[in-house]
Amino acid sequence: MEHGALTGITRRRFLQRAGALPALLSLRANEPSWTELGRGWLRESSVVAALKSGQRQPSGLPQEIAPSPASSSLAQRFPDADRRFVFEYYPWYGRGPWRHWNEGGRKPPHDLATEYVPRLGAYDSRSREVIEQHARWIAASGSGAISLSWWGAGSYEDRTVHDVMDVMKEHGIAVTFGLEPYADDRGHRFFDDVLYLLTEYGEKRGWDAFLILRNEDGTESPVFKGFRTILPETIVDCHGVTRRVTDYTPEDLWRRQIDRIRRELRWDFDRVLLLADSLDFGRTPASGFDGIGIYDNFIAPEQYHPFARDASAAGLLFSFNVNPGYDEIPLEQVPPESCYQPRPFAPEAGPLDFARADHRELAAALSTERIRSSLAATVEIQNDIRLSNYENGFFLVYINSFNEWHEGHAFEPMKDELDLTAQERAHGYHNSAYGDYRITALSQAISPLVTARRMETGRRAQASASGIEGAQPDREIASL
Repeated sequence: MEHGALTGITRRRFLQRAGALPALLSLRANEPSWTELGRGWLRESSVVAALKSGQRQPSGLPQEIAPSPASSSLAQRFPDADRRFVFEYYPWYGRGPWRHWNEGGRKPPHDLATEYVPRLGAYDSRSREVIEQHARWIAASGSGAISLSWWGAGSYEDRTVHDVMDVMKEHGIAVTFGLEPYADDRGHRFFDDVLYLLTEYGEKRGWDAFLILRNEDGTESPVFKGFRTILPETIVDCHGVTRRVTDYTPEDLWRRQIDRIRRELRWDFDRVLLLADSLDFGRTPASGFDGIGIYDNFIAPEQYHPFARDASAAGLLFSFNVNPGYDEIPLEQVPPESCYQPRPFAPEAGPLDFARADHRELAAALSTERIRSSLAATVEIQNDIRLSNYENGFFLVYINSFNEWHEGHAFEPMKDELDLTAQERAHGYHNSAYGDYRITALSQAISPLVTARRMETGRRAQASASGIEGAQPDREIASL
């Protein structure tokens, strides 16, 4: 089936059933956006929050596992294999006024809320030129889809969606959504949010760029992932004080919302796939989610198989990400009684002095190895015929991330170290000698897995990208 030819799905009732949607949006238009209220980074996932609550988490310790019997190749199983590799994409950057580049008291355009200077500098996510370049890089990587970080109807991020989809469509890239914790009561709005996204960015556009997965059994499904979904009700802070988690959503509320999604959309889709960022294999299925989509880059690739085995035992699908590690910008202004602690560099390394060129290149080498090992691990477990993904004809890999610069795991090319300005050098950025090393390593790893159609698209995109100063999409990453 050609992308966009979704004749196997009945969606005739969509706009009729969504008749109340304009009234809903009108009410929300009068509410201050969570973005404008200053949400902070809300960087803790469900997994981290559970650990802080004292809940016992699965160990994820590797065990002796018999090799999986061979399965068919990914491209043979899924003609749209490229669209199974989905970049986490953040449309939240702005200029005039500054947005996100100035997090934590930073002062752009030279002092940015990141340890790396992007090749495009401190850009605006609304710029057509910027989105075009992003699309070329994404297509050249071999990926065929993005998951937009979404912060509620009417938010800054929501207002960029149509422009992003218009450009991505031109490059054969599909779009889905990661639902963020934009309000403490967002659990009450989950059905409305899913219906809004399907209506506004699917139905009204004729499904021209919306990611619809076609599974091995021929069923077709949109897929959404939630962040901070299965949370503890309380956590214990560093002072020993028990605090309420304000955006906690109980299982029965999730179940009512998700059951409504199933009920109301049962004639429109074979299934709407809903993933939670959770390793709680009791509460996640009890809440009604189909599976887990793990965001954290601190879960090492050697843990993927044991966690996938536990997910399968709980009847859940699973998606463990491809990532280059983690290198977060530390906060500069921290209240004296704060429990804030900067997170360590990942993958684990000895002390790194980023003022030294050899240490910056060591960090790049570690990051490259994490890309390769995380991709190999997630592909292996999803091709294991004994686990739930293979049994259900499902395959999906999130790539974390295309451009989350605050946490230092962006695959979007950074400036080559020699191209940094004197003003930028004064801030001690961690840029490597070759700023495209991450996306180059990713492309080399994905290339053998995806369809010839996507790789041809990627080759055309590479040729286009090579016109950008400093782009080196065909450079071979040295073996570690």
